[in-house]
Amino acid sequence: MRTLRRYLAGEIYLATAFVLVAFLVLFAFFDLVSEMRDVGRNGYRLTEAFVFVLLNLPGHIQELFPIAALIGTLYVLARLASNSEFAVMRTAGLSPLQAGMTLARIGLVFVVLIILVGEVATPAASRAAQRLRMVALGAGVGQELRSGVWVRAGPSYINVRSVHGDSTIAGVNIYTFDDDGRLQSISWASNGVYAGDGYWNLSDVTETEFSPRGARRVHEAERHWKSVLTPDVLTVLAVDPQKMSAWDLFEYTVHLQRNHQNGVRYEIALWQKLAYPVSALIMMALALPFGYLNVRHGGLGAKVFAGVMLGVLFYGFNTLFGFLGILERWPAALSAWIPSLVFLCAAFIMMWWVERR
Repeated sequence: MRTLRRYLAGEIYLATAFVLVAFLVLFAFFDLVSEMRDVGRNGYRLTEAFVFVLLNLPGHIQELFPIAALIGTLYVLARLASNSEFAVMRTAGLSPLQAGMTLARIGLVFVVLIILVGEVATPAASRAAQRLRMVALGAGVGQELRSGVWVRAGPSYINVRSVHGDSTIAGVNIYTFDDDGRLQSISWASNGVYAGDGYWNLSDVTETEFSPRGARRVHEAERHWKSVLTPDVLTVLAVDPQKMSAWDLFEYTVHLQRNHQNGVRYEIALWQKLAYPVSALIMMALALPFGYLNVRHGGLGAKVFAGVMLGVLFYGFNTLFGFLGILERWPAALSAWIPSLVFLCAAFIMMWWVERR
């Protein structure tokens, strides 16, 4: 059994890697085409666009890995079935349960790789990509929006016109309310630099305080401002939630909940992060029934095509239920796990069907 597992592992790893590279090349091409509209603006050259696309590849890996595992495993099992090798394995005593356990042990390597890519490589690479793009274009987060970035922190609503990659902000408006919802003060600062430990050094600050006796305006050249707002929180607004680490997503959803804000989008992204590693194992289980189909039920090409269609369907289901969860306010865990559970049920039904035949 150990020899068989090593043989299957080598074949599946090689096939999955080939499929994954093919998908990454395709997605990188689409990303590069999308970036071409900004090439030539300010200092954004073709070189920066290539680097930006490469830095975004780890984010695609965690999304595409389950699909690549499905197609790679299906190809190997279908090829073994077409050469009658899988029939010999079954004759030698390989039961469906043993085959499933073998694939599960092989898939543990995929689980570890998805976790490492999703928690280490993707967040760091995505932040570097956004920083590179902002510096090259001379722009910041929020400059493409008319009102900039809005963040709630306790009793204050903070509006930042632009956020730059060097931990600086510009055009800061702070609106502070009391417990009854009455406006207490409005502060405006031209620029801000993060000093660490939750403190910002604001420059050219003008504050207007409101009271029953009237309004009072104060101007300060500099102000040391403490806030729960940090560059990491602001970076979240520039990075796709799917490319954040699970810990960052958890911290940000807690921040939104404390400030009574809607964080469904980030909660769904968090649960999807947890579902991706398990989805790789489910996709491999879905490929197992194809090894039990005889050649007369379809050649190798037909089975691989069926695997590609199942992978595309899974990717579409993930995207669809993610959007439906946001629109319909479904429980985040349910929205993230429905596609995986549906395909797990499909794997059991297909296995039961091929065993009956």
